[in-house]
Amino acid sequence: MGSKFDITVVADNEEMGYINIEEAISEIERIDKMLYAGDQNSETHLINSNAGIKPVKVSYEMFRLIERTIEISKLTNGAFDISQEGMDVVWDFKSNVDNESIKDELSLSLTNVGYQNIVLNAKDLTVFLKKKGVKIGFGAIAKGYAVDKAKELLVRKQVLGGAINGAGDFTTWGVKANGEKWMIGIANPVGFAKMFSWIPVLESSVSTTESCNDFVPLENTRFSSVLDPRTGYPAVGVNRVSVFSKSAELCDALSTAVFVLGVERGLAIISQLDGTEVIIVDNNNVMHKTEGILLD
Repeated sequence: MGSKFDITVVADNEEMGYINIEEAISEIERIDKMLYAGDQNSETHLINSNAGIKPVKVSYEMFRLIERTIEISKLTNGAFDISQEGMDVVWDFKSNVDNESIKDELSLSLTNVGYQNIVLNAKDLTVFLKKKGVKIGFGAIAKGYAVDKAKELLVRKQVLGGAINGAGDFTTWGVKANGEKWMIGIANPVGFAKMFSWIPVLESSVSTTESCNDFVPLENTRFSSVLDPRTGYPAVGVNRVSVFSKSAELCDALSTAVFVLGVERGLAIISQLDGTEVIIVDNNNVMHKTEGILLD
């Protein structure tokens, strides 16, 4: 997944702790092999290579994951969409871009984007992409899913407590070896360098999407490096989003979607979901949050 994973477990002894960590790493690697489109043996590659040709039978695990991604796409009106992989436009975040040429590229590229192009057959466990050029990718949900599955494995093995961080996708269970709660720091909106508050993460997860340094200048506006699947343009208006919920998978997908949707619509969607909260920092470094977030 191109990301570093940090795994902490509570164990009776160091040797058992390392065994548990190695088992979690193996589970993360398994997920990576299943989801990575660049691996010709992965289910994702098989689905993409048969776009517009035929349905592909997949594992129950893969089918259910894709099913859930479509549900999130519908919830967020397409702000999260695994078919975004079919958008071949490449933005240059290091220099100015030719706006007109980008528009021409987007017009063609967006015809291959849309979760409506993903056809699922629950009876046969098949996935079919309606036309050639449509591709799926799990970049906005894979780390969260892998974190959840690694946690699930360790809980099943009766590991009493732990924390897994997959480059911003963080989940916990139990408490630390000293009995303290697992905590996550909330960065100061101005500068992001210092923590100004800490939130306990109890049997829960959090995912953060941010684009503080990579921007593309376009039409006198600074656009972030997070793309809106519906327009192909980089999202604007938000610097950072942190979503809190039980599932790291859900947090991962929603943090990306809220970043795209912006403050008002992002807050509105999260407020509809039980047990889910969000902190949004807009591009003026003003913090917005749902009512369930209590900061010191």
